[in-house]
Amino acid sequence: MRKRSLYNLFKFGGLLSMVVFLSSCSNLIVLDSKGPIGQEETFLIYMAFALMLIVVIPVFVMAFWFAIKYRASNKKADYQPNWAHSTKIEWVIWMVPIAIIVALSYLTWTRTYQLDPYKPIQSEVKPLHVEVVSMDWNWLFIYPDYNLATVNELVVPTKTPLSFKLTSASVMTSFFIPQLGSQMYAMAGMRTRLNLLADEPGTYEGHNLEFSGKGYNTMHFDVLAKNPEEFQEWVKQAQQSPDSLTMPNYMKLSEPSTNYPVTVYSFVVPGLFDHIMSKYMGWMGSHENMKMDMHMPKDHSSDHKMHMNHKTMEDK
Repeated sequence: MRKRSLYNLFKFGGLLSMVVFLSSCSNLIVLDSKGPIGQEETFLIYMAFALMLIVVIPVFVMAFWFAIKYRASNKKADYQPNWAHSTKIEWVIWMVPIAIIVALSYLTWTRTYQLDPYKPIQSEVKPLHVEVVSMDWNWLFIYPDYNLATVNELVVPTKTPLSFKLTSASVMTSFFIPQLGSQMYAMAGMRTRLNLLADEPGTYEGHNLEFSGKGYNTMHFDVLAKNPEEFQEWVKQAQQSPDSLTMPNYMKLSEPSTNYPVTVYSFVVPGLFDHIMSKYMGWMGSHENMKMDMHMPKDHSSDHKMHMNHKTMEDK
């Protein structure tokens, strides 16, 4: 009777632990993947967790089992004080960790190449190029294919490879969309790359995971994944925005601030991404910086007027 009560107690405790663990996992958006890269990484997390449980579960089971079976009141338990060696136990002690290490090594070796963030995603659909600039403490997204830009909101089409180029206008940050996949650092004077894809329409969270000062906790953004048709409609609406990202406007935007309102720019000064990088590329030689600055247009207002006139002619 006592054994039955203890068994029911441990069974209830195990079920309760599973319910608590699984309910907490439901809030982990990193496990609710919405893209092929994120799905592969979620699979790796589950596999690593399962391999660890191969060791953890038997340890807890044996800890309770030994305590119950070899308790002082159990006179039927075998008592062997001179026991010293067991070939079977030695095999388990050595072979189980070796098997786990081999499995983890294989997954690491194969997935490291497959999930290389610089590796383009194979698709018949032409990728969307996005230039990402991290600032104190906001995100700037430039769409060079459409000469558009947004602040603190990233709009992308589904089923379309996303090719990101990243840099920082200030300190190092980390660009991360948990439901789509890999994170990537954005560093001043350097250009990093990241390739992702969104399978489903929806609104996803984007974060900076690298501490970057007092505004770090507000440095996040929404990712709006739309159907390709809806994305093209958004592009048409964005092209009608009265705001333009000229150099004076960029200098104002780059000043340290938090919770900058979501803004859409219908025009971006040419070469802005390269110009932002060039400010921190003195270690490469001043000649290269001067060459980049020479390609920057001096009269940005005239460029904007030409762009608006071109749009007007197209609308006509």
